[in-house]
Amino acid sequence: MNFGSVVSVNVATPTEIAVDGGTVLTSIFKAPVEGRVAVRRNNIAGDEQSDLTVHGGPHKAVYCYPEEHYSFWREQVPDMRLVPPMFGENLTTRGLSEEEINIGDQLRVGSALLQVTQPRMPCYKLGIRFGRVDIVKRFWVSGRPGIYFSVIEEGEVAAGDPIERISSAKDGISVADVVALFRGKKKSPDLLERALRAPLFGGWKEGLRERRSS
Repeated sequence: MNFGSVVSVNVATPTEIAVDGGTVLTSIFKAPVEGRVAVRRNNIAGDEQSDLTVHGGPHKAVYCYPEEHYSFWREQVPDMRLVPPMFGENLTTRGLSEEEINIGDQLRVGSALLQVTQPRMPCYKLGIRFGRVDIVKRFWVSGRPGIYFSVIEEGEVAAGDPIERISSAKDGISVADVVALFRGKKKSPDLLERALRAPLFGGWKEGLRERRSS
């Protein structure tokens, strides 16, 4: 079943950006690329993460951000011209939603097979991209984190490709609910246990366990 589509495929290599007190190496300044692009185990061809301790790797190989969120952000920061991939996403998508996508869901994107692994936890480099430090907190509280994927099967992707949900995680938990639990906006023991059973990666499970024991 067609579940959405790819609006653009975006990549960048590490660039040194001047900041107060020195420089920062970042790959958040991505740009769209034309044609079919290879999707590899740890990244999309032409994209290179700057700090592998917090970005990239098998469980953050591909980051997508829904095009639908841009209208919200244009209202939030009307003084800025916001066009994809302003949030540093590899894939700008149409039709995907953090409320409808579960951790562990597998999606066919182009000819690649991707699996949902975690929401995005914003870092200070988003503030560098926007030129305003407040955007990091605003992004976090907005409930619009975007979606990280691992690559189950390598393939190719291009703008206009359909996105199909191949399988949905049984007794799953949505990306949106993971963030709501982590932020304390939802206090459901059932949701918490489902999150801890899910193939959820990064520091999310550790943080949720702390909330369960507190």
